[in-house]
Amino acid sequence: MKPFDVYPLYDVTPVSAKGIVVTDDQGKEYLDFYGGHAVISIGHSHPHYIKQLKDQLDRIGFYSNSIQNPLQVELAEKLGQLSDCEDYNLFLCNSGAEANENALKLASFQTGKSRVIAFKNGFHGRTSAAVAVTDNANINAPINKQQKVTFLSFNDEEAFQNEIEKGDVCAVIIETIQGVGGLDEPSTAFYQRVAEQCKAHGVLLIADEVQCGFGRSGKFFAFQHHGIKPDIITIAKGMGNGFPVGGVLIHESIKAVYGMLGTTFGGNHLACAATIAVLEVIEKEQLLENATKLGERFKKRAAEIPQVKRVKGRGLMLGLEFDFEVADLRKRLIHNQHIFTGGAKDKKVLRFLPALNITEAHLDTFFEALQKELS
Repeated sequence: MKPFDVYPLYDVTPVSAKGIVVTDDQGKEYLDFYGGHAVISIGHSHPHYIKQLKDQLDRIGFYSNSIQNPLQVELAEKLGQLSDCEDYNLFLCNSGAEANENALKLASFQTGKSRVIAFKNGFHGRTSAAVAVTDNANINAPINKQQKVTFLSFNDEEAFQNEIEKGDVCAVIIETIQGVGGLDEPSTAFYQRVAEQCKAHGVLLIADEVQCGFGRSGKFFAFQHHGIKPDIITIAKGMGNGFPVGGVLIHESIKAVYGMLGTTFGGNHLACAATIAVLEVIEKEQLLENATKLGERFKKRAAEIPQVKRVKGRGLMLGLEFDFEVADLRKRLIHNQHIFTGGAKDKKVLRFLPALNITEAHLDTFFEALQKELS
């Protein structure tokens, strides 16, 4: 048997990693400015994270959600406190796709309706409803296309108003900063209009914070830059620093019913220990402030490079837009400079998604390498 061949792979085989340094099977070291799709939030093998996971594994690694798990309570309290979302309740699952799937299901339960408004170039996962609200025909099978979804452009208030007034919408789902799509985001005025009209029409607003949440934008959640309050918030990626964890924050106005959601592995003891450790590091090392500070430094350094047409994103969720496709540049950065970066659906955008505790020296190293490959 062989792995199912669905991933185009770079010829690099990591065998160990610490901080932002990844070492391959040949002993070569690479600087990781991509974090495996924004997953590595506090650096590879952070000592506090490793200790918490090892200590938890020595006690108990897993049991199902049919028993008491005080770690879930501890995690929910810590997350509510750090994110300023104490008027939400937490459902834990395993991935961003699963988080969005459950969020959409909740919205449909709550409203009794089924159509969803989503946005062009958005990415919400690969499971049934989550992929249906993802604007990519290539990853939607016929079974997914049975869902009722309307795709709109960011900031098109007239089109949004026309659709939400039809009365059959259960949810609006929006990435505050688009990840796979290429770092586009709505204007504050548009996001606030969406929130206001959702409330007016009894539609649930789902903020997909799977990639832009957990401090990556410089605030705990990226929607907090816009002064709005979603009904449901979905999270994953950086919350477990590599351990598979996802979650749904559900406003307390939405009442739980036994059996409406469920998961075998979600919220297990190791997942909770991993996420609590991440939250503790974010707080202790002041990583939200670091993301904000280094995001500003990144923009200043980028302004020195004439080939960069625009800097997109916030905090340490950033993209450099060029007037050429960046696939070859990414390869050269890996093979010549030993630096990992990311691409996007917008093929002219180079994505930068490092751990939130990188330093100014790391940023300077990145820009020196980039300038070498652009010269």
